[in-house]
Amino acid sequence: MDNIFKQATVETHNVFKWENLGDIKQGRGELGEEMPVLVYRLMQFTMLDILTKQYGADKANDLFREAGFLAGFEFAKASLNLDADLDSFVAELQAALAAQKIGILRMEAFDAATGNLTLTVSEDLDCSGLPVTNETVCSYDEGFVAGILNAYTQKDYDVREIDCWANGDRTCRFNGVVM
Repeated sequence: MDNIFKQATVETHNVFKWENLGDIKQGRGELGEEMPVLVYRLMQFTMLDILTKQYGADKANDLFREAGFLAGFEFAKASLNLDADLDSFVAELQAALAAQKIGILRMEAFDAATGNLTLTVSEDLDCSGLPVTNETVCSYDEGFVAGILNAYTQKDYDVREIDCWANGDRTCRFNGVVM
């Protein structure tokens, strides 16, 4: 009986559901809902390091993209009006990302015929302020943006970062292509 309980607990704990994020206000009455970006990056970069050692850089980045996709998809469903027209949706997304201190979104280009787009996220959680390493590092963000776009359009997007703070740029720029 004890093994059945442990297995069920592990399985339900490991399956992501928005409601499993809990009541942060209630649970963190003294410390509050916010935390330093340093703590977020500590978790993210150590996890990426372990995944890279276990599976290689390409697979680790793919896993981060997948996690980002799930997060973006669920964030959009929980936080945004998915029935809004495009301009209203983008405005609401900009406000939600700023309110959650995820980043400052700007839509640079949108092709209505194809659905392809280019957007920037400044002051993002993943890389703003990192040392220049001449690489793009925001694979989680690629998935996050793709998940949001999928929730809104019901289309699959391949989102790739083309400019990054770690490249020496001062904003992250992403191209999203409908697949």
